[in-house]
Amino acid sequence: MSHRTHVTLTDEQYARLCEESRRTGLSLSELVGRAIERTYDQPLPDSARQALLEERRAALARTAGIWSDRDFDGKTYVERIRRGLDPDTGA
Repeated sequence: MSHRTHVTLTDEQYARLCEESRRTGLSLSELVGRAIERTYDQPLPDSARQALLEERRAALARTAGIWSDRDFDGKTYVERIRRGLDPDTGA
């Protein structure tokens, strides 16, 4: 079974993909599928898995409390944007 998806690429990424398609005669879809297989079908070594986990923990630690000076939450912020309001003031 196949699945269709929408992917947004930069101009440079798209140009590289098109060039590789011209060079190899493979479709863009085939090239993307192969890239995914090369990237994600390989299990991470324990050291890489541990480094990734530590990187994620550090990112979470850096962001903890960044909204503590605001009197509204993330949901309110998003709803204001959706309504076309200033997300910080609601006006």
